[in-house]
Amino acid sequence: MKIRAFEHGMDIQDATEHAINAWYSASGLPEAKTDGAKTWGTFLPVGEPDKFKAACSDRGVTYVQGLAQALTLWLDNHPSPSAPLVSQPVVRVIVANQKGGVGKTFLSSGIAQALAEAGHRVLIVDYDPQGHLTAELGFEDLMYEDDVETLMMHMDGTAKGDIHDLLVALDGERFGERLHLLPASDDAFLRDVALSKVSFSEAALERALEPLEADYDVIIIDGPPSLGLNMDTALYYVRRRDGELADRSGVITPVWANKASHRAFRLLSRQMGDLCKKGRIQVDYIGLIINAYDSRRGKLVQENREQWEKSSSPPVLAVIGDLKEGREAADGEIPLLEYAPDSEHAQVMRDLAKELAV
Repeated sequence: MKIRAFEHGMDIQDATEHAINAWYSASGLPEAKTDGAKTWGTFLPVGEPDKFKAACSDRGVTYVQGLAQALTLWLDNHPSPSAPLVSQPVVRVIVANQKGGVGKTFLSSGIAQALAEAGHRVLIVDYDPQGHLTAELGFEDLMYEDDVETLMMHMDGTAKGDIHDLLVALDGERFGERLHLLPASDDAFLRDVALSKVSFSEAALERALEPLEADYDVIIIDGPPSLGLNMDTALYYVRRRDGELADRSGVITPVWANKASHRAFRLLSRQMGDLCKKGRIQVDYIGLIINAYDSRRGKLVQENREQWEKSSSPPVLAVIGDLKEGREAADGEIPLLEYAPDSEHAQVMRDLAKELAV
């Protein structure tokens, strides 16, 4: 099961969940041989084991037999692929949340810096119309230049030049000319309207960024604090492409330990689900990051953190304290790893970068 799951770009937990869900809708399954089988284990969503045991009881089969039937069904429906999986040339990640102010820009920038510091070629795309990332890295003036092409123009097909001309490099020995920014532009506020007139708009960002992909190991998108077509294009861009491994590209969501973040997460998850269903694609959820956490804010904050951590899918990748270094670096328009390379914030970014290491 583990080998077959890997061949299809999945981990054994996801494959088992898919197997059980298929078993629920199947009927007339033959008895599976379980004699001499070795024990094994994997994590399932909260409540799933009890639900599955109840369904086995209703069908008059043991829990072991029901699980064996589910796995056999999945294996029969997922034979070894004729062509091996290949690792994608570029990892594509969006840091996304419908809620503003939860640290998308802070995390996008910090993780990108840590990856570049570790030797990877990294592009950060400021996809937020507000342009906080562009401003905090010291390039705000680029947002308002006249008579220059923009990312939106490359998305809607009106650009005449090369998208490479939009990029700027972040200085500093630490990044070794490996860290580049695609700045925001003031026409980004009209992106939803413009995209509504573009054929197959979901792929507009992919068409625009495709000429850049060979130049980078990782492309990180600082997502907008909104839903709609703008978000759909970014989610479509980070989907799992044919032949790519699971959980390499995808979505990282920063959250706070409060109820508002839970609501925002549900909205984004719903949009992802709708896009995947309608577009028949797979967008992987790499994980959640609890940001600006301070246990001194009371019992409800602690309870909300525990609620996030109880979820096995997507997993919590890190809990980041409410520290000053990130704010000071942003206010000073200095990259975090240049401003405070030995800080706790910087070390967390390095740890998160390892999750995306290529």
